[in-house]
Amino acid sequence: MTLTASYEHCRRLNARHGRSFYLATLLLPAWKRGHVHALYGFTRHVDDIVDACGEDAADATGRAGALDEVTRRLTASLAGEAIEDPVLPAFVHTVRSFGIERADIDAFLRSMRTDLTVTRYAGYDDLLVYMEGSAAAIGLMMLPILETVPGAGRTAREPARELGRAFQLTNFLRDVAEDLARGRVYLPQEDLAKFGVTEDDLRGGGRDRALRELVAFEADRARDHYRRALDGVELLTPSSRPCIRAAYELYGGILDEIAASGHDVLTARARVPRHRRAAIFARHMLAASAAGRAERRRPAGVR
Repeated sequence: MTLTASYEHCRRLNARHGRSFYLATLLLPAWKRGHVHALYGFTRHVDDIVDACGEDAADATGRAGALDEVTRRLTASLAGEAIEDPVLPAFVHTVRSFGIERADIDAFLRSMRTDLTVTRYAGYDDLLVYMEGSAAAIGLMMLPILETVPGAGRTAREPARELGRAFQLTNFLRDVAEDLARGRVYLPQEDLAKFGVTEDDLRGGGRDRALRELVAFEADRARDHYRRALDGVELLTPSSRPCIRAAYELYGGILDEIAASGHDVLTARARVPRHRRAAIFARHMLAASAAGRAERRRPAGVR
């Protein structure tokens, strides 16, 4: 697959599976947008391998082998070997272009491998260890692409990690039923016990009020992560801020929809209504256009 075709494949993956995030990426300058799609394409490809895993031990073994193969092909591609793959040409080109750290990629792959064997988390600290790779590491991989203002590179790392955690926890709340169907429960076991919620309740078997209180508690925890991430937006270059502000509002909007449903996450999957997504996009479009014009006026080679 040519590099151009690989980037296009990653873009289509993002458009098909990450609708809110894809909408936000349209606010980025075109030269950044493709690299974000490449990062999304790789993480989505790996996530799909893991999510296809059932509870059957043989199936899990097969998925572990597929994950081993992805890691092997990635290493070979980074070493310069030509690999036939739909996402790796774009992803490796992006990694090289921005100096994305292999340690962050490996942290992501470790968390994905965890999903093959670990289906429950005792406490929130245990879940945070998982999210360090599944979420925080992705925030760190995004940071070189988005760029920071001069001198803010190190300061921006923790807000980037916090935003990754916020997005991930939001997804966990939205996808309780979907994850349970895959045999996984990401809500910490100690929190279920605290509110008197059982896994039968997560299947819709009763104790509706207790489950709603648990979801409200976890939503507040997610909002804490959003708050800690907010200052990091101003540390990004102006051309990246509209995208991240829009993503911040779109994912935060999922929490709003969950709250509007009375914290019912079982009856329907929470989605931000199309008209609200359009309004968020339009609100940030002017800032994105102005930042893009300013960027185009910079001397050649200056970013």
